[in-house]
Amino acid sequence: MTTKELGEIGEEAAVDSLIQQGCTILDRNWQYGHNEIDIVALDGPFLVIAEVKMRDYNSQVTPAQAVNSQKQRNLITAANGYVKIKQRTEEIRMDIISVVHHNSEIISVEHIKNAFYPCIRNR
Repeated sequence: MTTKELGEIGEEAAVDSLIQQGCTILDRNWQYGHNEIDIVALDGPFLVIAEVKMRDYNSQVTPAQAVNSQKQRNLITAANGYVKIKQRTEEIRMDIISVVHHNSEIISVEHIKNAFYPCIRNR
């Protein structure tokens, strides 16, 4: 299985998890310049910007730890673009969906709400 195929499986698991939690998926793999938002969803009053990170269970770095400060800045830039272009007014929540696999099998999906706090204003 290729890395791309494995990533797609992880993203599907993340989408399934969000739907099971009652979220509505608005967009997937939304591009803004060179930045991408993996999943955009609505969760009640929140516009959820979700970064999906997948790692093998033997990895020294957790999926959430892989969302470094540069990745966070890129997500904030893309989120600002999304809000402007799509004219969204909801409060933004930045989430990480951590997917752990072993031998190409998903063994856990963890949804980390409010994983980091950007300085974004929806005005």
